[in-house]
Amino acid sequence: MENHNVFAGAFVDRSGEKRKDPDWLSTAADSAASLFIPVWRHRCLVTGEDGNASLVFLDRDGGVDAAIDELIFLGLYRERPVFAFALDADETPYANRGRFEDLRRLGSLLAPDQANLAAHARALVLWHEATLFCGSCGAPARPESGGNARVCSSADCGRTLFPRVDPAVIVLVTQGDRCLLGRQTGWPEGRYSTIAGFAEPGESLEDAVRREVFEETNIHVGAVRYHSSQPWPFPSSLMLGFFAEARSRDIRLNDQELEDARWFTRRDLVSGFPKLPYRVSIARRLVDHWLTACA
Repeated sequence: MENHNVFAGAFVDRSGEKRKDPDWLSTAADSAASLFIPVWRHRCLVTGEDGNASLVFLDRDGGVDAAIDELIFLGLYRERPVFAFALDADETPYANRGRFEDLRRLGSLLAPDQANLAAHARALVLWHEATLFCGSCGAPARPESGGNARVCSSADCGRTLFPRVDPAVIVLVTQGDRCLLGRQTGWPEGRYSTIAGFAEPGESLEDAVRREVFEETNIHVGAVRYHSSQPWPFPSSLMLGFFAEARSRDIRLNDQELEDARWFTRRDLVSGFPKLPYRVSIARRLVDHWLTACA
């Protein structure tokens, strides 16, 4: 497997054409070959210890009784149809099969293809929970296209709703042998990370990088270089990673979104302070890439 960001990677054939084939979906939903991923309280079912954790796949014989309109078709995983479904239970379901874990923790514990699949499942389950009604007329919306869309039930409206993805820029600003990191109130003591923020309407990603860095730290940046992206299903972001070259040095917290921001050298970062971003995040990959390039 290639070196992807956690949760990323084209491991699943999303088979968009099959979403529009209700007969195929119905047959696949009842097939003994199909796999099912339960999502309970926004958590995914896993088994095994931290060093050997694995996503639990259910089948129809394993007690999956979700109706076809409750299933979300994710695609073909290792040539087998795979569906996600939400569970609304007070007590932990499938306790005999494993445990439900938060995906932020699971991301670095699962194999890359399973982490990618779990992120896909969680993101779509949360989108359905948040999109019960049409945003135009307020009528109930029903699942469509194997759970990859919803359709307004009003005959006068009939609007098709698609899953929302919010683009966010995340950037490591550098100047020579220093990089710019900030921290938010409430983070663990000593934790610093890259600058980040959502792109706004009518704004390019490069412009969003320059605006966010200036708004949060008063630093002007020049050249902006794309690195990679990461789906971030908490609940529906797409993190777009960049490097940017600083044209100024003096820090001022303009919008007060950060509690602190500082310049750090490579020696600082390998000394144990600051605490770096979690390894599951693209922020950490940007920092690690810069450290390796400076070595």
